Amino acid sequence: MAYIIGAECVGELDGSCVDVCPVDCIYEGEEKRYINPEECIECGACLEECPVSAIRGPKDLPDPVWVKDNADFFYTTLPGRSEPLGDPGGAMGTGPIGADTPLALSVKAGQ
Repeated sequence: MAYIIGAECVGELDGSCVDVCPVDCIYEGEEKRYINPEECIECGACLEECPVSAIRGPKDLPDPVWVKDNADFFYTTLPGRSEPLGDPGGAMGTGPIGADTPLALSVKAGQ
């Protein structure tokens, strides 16, 4: 199972994790980044680079709701979008998506 990005990333779009990802599987929402579960090769390169320790393996999550959240970013229709993002094959080709999951938006609202 792929690495995921948790609540600590909301409002933190540093991008260090993106720079070291060899498969370009970390996408930018409006307030948070997301790892595509089908594109991640579980190499762990992003773990050490995250300045807020938001990236974890699924077995290391304090709250597994973030596994679903990362998948929802790709496979559900996000607010303001007409269809799911799916598996585009790399974030560089998409640029910032400009939308977030309802969970990420609720964390942002609570900050």
